Amino acid sequence: MSASGGTKAIVAALGANLAIAVAKFVAFAFSGSSSMLAEGVHSIADSGNQGLLLLGGKKAKREATPEHPFGYGRERYIYGFLVSIVLFTIGGVFALYEGYEKIQHPHELEHWYWPVGVLLFAIIAEGFSFRTAIKESNEIRGRLSWPEFVRRAKAPELPVVLLEDFGALVGLVLALGGVGLSLLTGDGVWDGIGTLCIGTLLVLIALVLAAETKSLLLGEAADATQVGKIREAAVDGDTVTAVIHMRTLHLGPEELLVAAKIAVQHDDTAAEVAHAIDAAEARIREAVPIARVIYLEPDILRTSTSTTTPA
Repeated sequence: MSASGGTKAIVAALGANLAIAVAKFVAFAFSGSSSMLAEGVHSIADSGNQGLLLLGGKKAKREATPEHPFGYGRERYIYGFLVSIVLFTIGGVFALYEGYEKIQHPHELEHWYWPVGVLLFAIIAEGFSFRTAIKESNEIRGRLSWPEFVRRAKAPELPVVLLEDFGALVGLVLALGGVGLSLLTGDGVWDGIGTLCIGTLLVLIALVLAAETKSLLLGEAADATQVGKIREAAVDGDTVTAVIHMRTLHLGPEELLVAAKIAVQHDDTAAEVAHAIDAAEARIREAVPIARVIYLEPDILRTSTSTTTPA
């Protein structure tokens, strides 16, 4: 994912959520709808999430230091994980609590046109944000399905914005359903039920985000296509005859560490081996540009040595 593409989607989501949050709180003040209150808090939480993603992207650009020699690229993963926590605690738990309270103490909605009008406006605004995230994601998604894209993406920003916007749209429909049923039946319990559904949805999305960003924080290898390109580029068939074993690790969304033991000819001189390593590093960087930190160790290939160990 390009930095500009991810930032564009985040800014679009932030602008939409801030405008929607104000409208939802105004609608709550006039109507007393718990769905509107829960949705207002949801939008505030989403706005905070986008702020965290922008902050993480900025901090990740810092230069490497002696204390952090591989740089700060993984800060984007940390802030992505924080987003899932914020979405769970502020958005999901609050909505569940508010829905429970409204079911226990229902009251009739006042000035129904406020929540209905705001919800329709919010659906349009969130739709615009969701469309932007989809457009930016399609530029890098390739042939992956949407679940595969969320699972395999190494840059956390677009999957986070996609799931947030999707959850927001579904939540708005649930809120509209709760408000509509309350108006039709005259029973405010339906507004509380809609709020409970919103809270459940937010908790589920938060759990998915937490699981995916946790995997990135623990450290993920390059994908199979990149691993194949690295193996192919490392071997020249002359001085470097095989990759004995290799490990890869994402130091950040656009930075990959490659550590490999390569097989060289047993009668090569030290100078020839050094030249072969330099040439192999250059080929790897050309084949996979994000492979920026490369460590190659020369060795003599033995017939018992496996060349198919994981990357």
